[in-house]
Amino acid sequence: MTDWPILSIVTFLPAVGAAFIFLIRGDDAIVARNARNVALWTTLITFAVSILLWTGFDTTTADFQFVEKTAWIASGIDYHMGIDGISMLFIILTTFLMPICILASWQSIQSRVKEYMIAFLLLETMMVGVFSALDLVVFYLFFEGGLIPMFLIIGIWGGKRRVYASFKFFLYTLLGSVLMLLAILAMYMQAGTTDIPTLMTTKFDADLQNWLWLAFFASFAVKVPMWPVHTWLPDAHVEAPTAGSVILAGVLLKMGGYGMLRFSIPMFPEATENFTYLVYALSVVAVIYTSLVALMQEDMKKLIAYSSVAHMGFVTIGMFTFTPQGIEGAMFIMLSHGLVSAALFLIVGVVYDRLHTREIARYGGLVHNMPNYAAVFLLFTLANVGLPGTSGFVGEFLVLVGIFQVNNWVAFLATTGLVLSAAYALWLYRRVIFGTLTKADLKDMVDLNKREIAIFAPLVILVLLFGVYPAPLLDVMHESVANLIHNHEVAMQAAREMASAVK
Repeated sequence: MTDWPILSIVTFLPAVGAAFIFLIRGDDAIVARNARNVALWTTLITFAVSILLWTGFDTTTADFQFVEKTAWIASGIDYHMGIDGISMLFIILTTFLMPICILASWQSIQSRVKEYMIAFLLLETMMVGVFSALDLVVFYLFFEGGLIPMFLIIGIWGGKRRVYASFKFFLYTLLGSVLMLLAILAMYMQAGTTDIPTLMTTKFDADLQNWLWLAFFASFAVKVPMWPVHTWLPDAHVEAPTAGSVILAGVLLKMGGYGMLRFSIPMFPEATENFTYLVYALSVVAVIYTSLVALMQEDMKKLIAYSSVAHMGFVTIGMFTFTPQGIEGAMFIMLSHGLVSAALFLIVGVVYDRLHTREIARYGGLVHNMPNYAAVFLLFTLANVGLPGTSGFVGEFLVLVGIFQVNNWVAFLATTGLVLSAAYALWLYRRVIFGTLTKADLKDMVDLNKREIAIFAPLVILVLLFGVYPAPLLDVMHESVANLIHNHEVAMQAAREMASAVK
């Protein structure tokens, strides 16, 4: 299997499916039906092929696996692909969520179905490429390329303020990425290569590291997003179609955290150490402030969007503890959040498709005529809170263990976010589900149909499975995380020895 270009297959198979959809001809109904079917089968086959990565992955080594390398543009810039324990799980998350997004759009998207499916398949190619790239230029092209289909998904199939939200999303993320491009050029001028494994072992000057770290941080902080550059996210979520919100929260936000683990920490260790408390400060503000803001929301999507910012604050805190528990916990939160937040946006989509409003005050008492919906909503609400037995608990517990080893005050302040998350999540659930069913239009709402049950079933199973048995995920990431921490400690020890020698 390792002789196959399996990463290229997983990466570009969705683009092949998009090309097939582009060639579909006929009247609108036939084109829409065939486009949906091709998109669904393409994403299912891509997911099946990506599972081969998991089954063939060697968890005993931190080396990059399934490596493909071909000369491309110029000396030192190659088409270089490969994965380790940090990147592999994000590829599986991406390919797992895409068929769910296609199913979620089956009935809600009725206009320009062909173009919609093409946009989603191209977006999948870009997202998988981000997690597979082992060359900075290749990474940058995939990283930026994903903006275009997401911009179109929000701008064409979104809500009333879709144009405003799509441009805000595009401009925020593009501005940060321009600074990252300048940093990539500076690294190429310094090292003569954009090869990621080579750059991980290249020692940059301490002053240059600070500037490079800040440039990469500008891009990744917007993508996470971190406070105060998070304001594009609620608008994008509210205006995006349901599947757009699912993939935005489930995968696109994870690119920022992945970038910090892949570039900021291993390539700029001294700068990372210098800016650790900046990250702690921004993350703590994000956890507390956005949780309080979530409590004040009247729109279900906007509340869940702000909760995503708070959860990603936990992620950035965990990554910069430089402890195995902290970093593994941060990765686990990202993976769990990819499942739970995706499910929560799908839950909002279920009632939006029936009543065409996301206003919390318009609902109430749905437990009486939608008991299955209420049960699924409850599970993901508790997972979002971090209830033991769900995947949400494992990551948050590991991050808190990691941060308590480093700084008690940061740990204490971050823990307040757990209390606030319970407040806004349970408040939302109570308002929507419990109470008396008095509104006439709510009495006609029907429970989950077979398609919706098929969408939620795998999410329910995985959230519960990884809540009680997280080993399949932790085993994959363990060696790569241990290697990341070891290399960081070695680099910092060398820096301290050099500093003492100069004195």
